[in-house]
Amino acid sequence: MKFGTKAIHAGIKPDPGTGAIMTPIFQTSTYVQKSPGDHKGFEYSRTQNPTRQVLEKNLAALENGNHGLCFASGMAAIDCIIKLLQPGDEVISTNDLYGGSYRIFTRIFSKYGIRFHFVNMEDTAAVEALINENTKLIWAETPTNPMMNIIDIRALGKISKRHGILLGVDNTFATPFLQNPLDDGADLVMHSVTKYLAGHSDVVMGAIVVKDEKLAAELAFIQNSCGAVPGPQDCFLVLRGIKTLHLRMERHSQNGKTIAAYLKNHPKVEKVYWPGFEDHPNHAVARRQMRDFGGMISFTLTGNSLEDARKVLETFRIFVLAESLGGVESLCGHPASMTHASIPREEREKVGLSDSLIRLSVGIEDADDLKKDISRALEAI
Repeated sequence: MKFGTKAIHAGIKPDPGTGAIMTPIFQTSTYVQKSPGDHKGFEYSRTQNPTRQVLEKNLAALENGNHGLCFASGMAAIDCIIKLLQPGDEVISTNDLYGGSYRIFTRIFSKYGIRFHFVNMEDTAAVEALINENTKLIWAETPTNPMMNIIDIRALGKISKRHGILLGVDNTFATPFLQNPLDDGADLVMHSVTKYLAGHSDVVMGAIVVKDEKLAAELAFIQNSCGAVPGPQDCFLVLRGIKTLHLRMERHSQNGKTIAAYLKNHPKVEKVYWPGFEDHPNHAVARRQMRDFGGMISFTLTGNSLEDARKVLETFRIFVLAESLGGVESLCGHPASMTHASIPREEREKVGLSDSLIRLSVGIEDADDLKKDISRALEAI
């Protein structure tokens, strides 16, 4: 079954009671039992809910996994993964990652005796050099947020298997339409479902997909015990959004290519970060492990002025200045003061995240209108 068909049908069946083509919203907290322990597979909606279960099966199919788990947010999904570890365990992560991930690693879990190392994961030898007997997890983002670096999942998968440790990949930017980390050796795939999977800026949710049954059981135990699960209304909205994921991602990628090329040739733009360029440092890896290059772009301005960046962001009309990404509408953001403000400035600057960096989530509007909006904004400086 190809992706577009899976997006619409995988894990989804008409409601047996009514024949409803859309999965119903099972807005219930509990379920009748015929006798103690004798039920229809559902006991309590923290543990399982029919609407959520359909979404979890659908997501597992899209990522070529066997088990899907949904959470109240992307951060709740990451929280669940790190709770697999014990005090004294160590994690190797990329030095360019979402600020919320950095924050939960360094300010929450480090207090419980888990040690985190941050390294340039484009250099896989540097990753392997950090592995010791305490290393239990390699955590990668690719493309990275916001510098759009590309990490070789297959190479990390070989390293993780060689040392008997888990490999987790945040696949939020690429989505399962563009990239399937489990196929390249990852053990866990995580999504901020809030973004492209839901696709309409109306849901906050996270998800994990795995192949291994034992790992899935451990994650499900944490999911149920800690209770950070989404409600059925949100699951319904995501199921609806996923039905057009393949169509939306094609348009996001098409528009992303157009806007990246336009920015690269603009005299007021110093540098554009987008993995589709042939001169991107890991373009060859991106071409191998991705089907296209998506709609996420970062760029800096000539002169590298924070005031110029602020003026551009304030002048946009179609690109809306807001947190988040991956919706049908185009968004712009200032990572240094918004999504990555929790990372110390000196750490941000080490990876090139300057105060003038602007991040774009290119939507599915008409590309000519988006170019005109960018032109108008850049004329303001």
